[in-house]
Amino acid sequence: MAGAGRFKFMAIAMVFHLVYIYSIFDIYFVSPVVSGMQLFQLDRPAGEKAPADRLVLFVGDGLRADKAFQSFPEPYPKTDEDLTPRPLAPFLRSRVLQHGTFGVSHTRVPTESRPGHVALIAGLYEDVSAVATGWKLNPVDFDSVFNRSRHTWSWGSPDILPMFEHGATPGKIDAYCYDADFEDFSQDALHLDLWVFDHVKELFAAAEKNTTLNNALRQDKIVFFLHLLGLDTTGHSYRPYSKEYLNNIKVVDEGVKEVTSIIQKFYADDRTAFVFTADHGMSDWGSHGDGHPDNTRTPLIAWGSGVAKPKIYQDGTAPGHDEYSADWDFGRVQRHDTQQADIAALMAYLVGLEFPANSVGELPLSYLSADNRGKAEALFINAQEILEIYRVKEANKKAKQLRYLPYEPLSEDRGRLPEARLSSIRDLIGSGRFEEAIEESAALMKLGLEGMRYLQTYDWLFLRALVTTGYLGWMAFALTTVIDLHVLQGSTQPSRTVGGIIFFSSVLVALYASIFISQSPPTYYAYGFFPVMFWEEVYARRESLARGRRVLLGHIQTGTRVLSFILSFLTYVGIIQSLALGYIHREVFTVLFIIASLFPVTLGASFLQKHLGLSATWFASCLLMSTFTLLPANKVEDVELIMIGGSVMAAVGVLYLIFEDKLLADFSGSTKPQPQQKPNGISRALIGAQTGLIILAMIVTRSSALSMQAKQGLPRGNQIVGWLVLVISLLMPLAHRLQPNNHYLHRLLVIFLTCAPTFVILTISYEGLFYFTFSLTLPIQEKEKERSQESTTEAVAETALSRFRPLSLSDARVALFFFVLLQSAFFSTGNVASVSSFSLESVCRLLPIFDPFSQGALLILKLMIPFVLISANLGVLNKRIGVAPSALFMLAMSLSDILTLYFFWVVKDEGSCSTRRR
Repeated sequence: MAGAGRFKFMAIAMVFHLVYIYSIFDIYFVSPVVSGMQLFQLDRPAGEKAPADRLVLFVGDGLRADKAFQSFPEPYPKTDEDLTPRPLAPFLRSRVLQHGTFGVSHTRVPTESRPGHVALIAGLYEDVSAVATGWKLNPVDFDSVFNRSRHTWSWGSPDILPMFEHGATPGKIDAYCYDADFEDFSQDALHLDLWVFDHVKELFAAAEKNTTLNNALRQDKIVFFLHLLGLDTTGHSYRPYSKEYLNNIKVVDEGVKEVTSIIQKFYADDRTAFVFTADHGMSDWGSHGDGHPDNTRTPLIAWGSGVAKPKIYQDGTAPGHDEYSADWDFGRVQRHDTQQADIAALMAYLVGLEFPANSVGELPLSYLSADNRGKAEALFINAQEILEIYRVKEANKKAKQLRYLPYEPLSEDRGRLPEARLSSIRDLIGSGRFEEAIEESAALMKLGLEGMRYLQTYDWLFLRALVTTGYLGWMAFALTTVIDLHVLQGSTQPSRTVGGIIFFSSVLVALYASIFISQSPPTYYAYGFFPVMFWEEVYARRESLARGRRVLLGHIQTGTRVLSFILSFLTYVGIIQSLALGYIHREVFTVLFIIASLFPVTLGASFLQKHLGLSATWFASCLLMSTFTLLPANKVEDVELIMIGGSVMAAVGVLYLIFEDKLLADFSGSTKPQPQQKPNGISRALIGAQTGLIILAMIVTRSSALSMQAKQGLPRGNQIVGWLVLVISLLMPLAHRLQPNNHYLHRLLVIFLTCAPTFVILTISYEGLFYFTFSLTLPIQEKEKERSQESTTEAVAETALSRFRPLSLSDARVALFFFVLLQSAFFSTGNVASVSSFSLESVCRLLPIFDPFSQGALLILKLMIPFVLISANLGVLNKRIGVAPSALFMLAMSLSDILTLYFFWVVKDEGSCSTRRR
């Protein structure tokens, strides 16, 4: 029965957590895309043209604002003069100082290519989950500036262009992409940008001979899009402060200059508008994704027809600047910051297009060369477009609610319906009060955006309460199950009453009725089912809880013991909650390991005297573990550290072969001594082979790393050998079944050696040393707990009817150690809470061509290796202290969702909120 109960518990746990993990997407990451809106564009008098006939959009993928504008020495100096810092993008700089308007475009999280380009071109901030579709065709049809244009020609990456092409009206967009094999992270990426520039030149050269193409290019309302991926690829490979990245900025600047010249010569007019920006920035460690300012600040330069010229402040005190732009030497021209989605509105205005259907961008008036009347009329249309989105979203929400509560500032009760306010603004424009109209339009747009936010979060209170009740119910259910199975050992049966069944059934029916009336997704029914089921089960097993309390806490009678228990409980919960802080400040784990190093002291002087060597080793291993979370989470490739880590791993295998007999004897169980099992020749040979695979992994990894550092690419032979080593090493445990050795230390060593070559190949710095230290700590931790519980285990074993002893209150401490080690497995090699912590350098030794899903799988494999070790050690500890299989794991699971619930409430569904400058 106990085995069936454990299986049922695990099955429920898996289904529950999968369903409730999905609840994050139903609550926080709901797509803002809606349909059915009327489209708006500025109506001009007959004969009056839009500010520009055509627009050229340059996107330097992964270009940071500061790197675009700062001065640096020549990346590849040839003379002493080249060592003098100078702007790397003189052409773009000339646009800022003489021809156009510039500023910083602030992006939102996630700072990835897909959401960045969608914000730029569609004016839409997709929900965060859309990043998962960032490297494949867009599954949702959204409108864009490209789709509003008469025609768009685009060049660049196959990861970006197709999603706009396939999401648009057929035939509206021409997309010219290079092959995916071009995106090779092991080499310089200049060829990606040069490919784009060359193909743009070819188009205009072909137009000189092709009349049909020539006529198409001379239409109005056309767009050219140049996606320049080289900077992003170079930044990932070499970091944004490298000479390779800085040289790529030079190449982009020269290419933009040449393309601009070709276009101006082809059209021989001044009717072209140009916009240069980036989809996201790049952190100093060569990655992006999170909300670090280096990732969210990108350059924005606009010039040409319809764009305001710079206003020169001769005294160098132009407004808009701060410490960030202090070293750009732009003090004579004002800096105008925008939000990224505003660029879509700017482009639509310049070319005279309808605003994209779901665009939430606000037209940045400081970039327009129009007079106040033109600005007032443009912003009025922008406000109409945003309020139209709000109108459609409100109508959709109202149709699904039994009692809809409107957004007050735009409600009928306030007497300020959007239509009335729009009419008022129209009157202001008609009477020539343009500045007042601009202010009213801006205020109305702000209300429209806040109203959309209100509708987006309308169901949050209900869903958060429901999910919170579910998580609390799960924790109560899990603790009840642990007490029933592993404390009372199944001696108490559930007791259900008619009243209880009626009550919980009524609650479930009421929940389902509410969900049905609101036409909510099917997943809502599951969110409602679990809390009712869990709390009903807890109520039915109330007798188990009462008996369990007496068994576990019956000895706590005196005031001193009660106070001690309360303090211990608060400390326990505090440690779990401190792990949440560790997701932001990794140093928390350093403090926890320093505290854990003193654990033997709490067991008393007699324990220290009896197990002095073990206690000292535990103290040293904890201090070693505490150092890793003080090291940089974002690492630079260090071949020497990789080799040191690999050497230590290989030394473990060699030392085991030398001192095998002594180690197996020392690590024999204290409660149930195991007979000595001397490994035979096959077992020793396999251990030797695994050690040899580590050395081979070191050799091929060093060769691959040096080759890529020298920009010679990844040798094909190295790639093949690397894959062979990885696959063979992971299959080695199967070979050990030829002659198994059941000593737990031997089995743990086999697992350690199995994963070591993979860790060598996928490491870029000190991770190998962490793997060794972590693997060393686990068996010591196991013996420490085993020794500390010897007396309890032996006393209980004499009276227990079961072959496993019941769990005691002290076992909660073991589960807590397991949970802390579980978390440290993530954070000792990096900050998994930050997407930017993962470097592609390691996986490029196996997959140099950009393939996000395969490369992501390798990164996940690397992350999972420590969990394989800790799971194996927990299984051994479970057995050696005499508790039932999975007992400690179930106990840890019942408590760990304290942390899950905390993170559920602090999830954010949007990124940076940078200050807007107009």
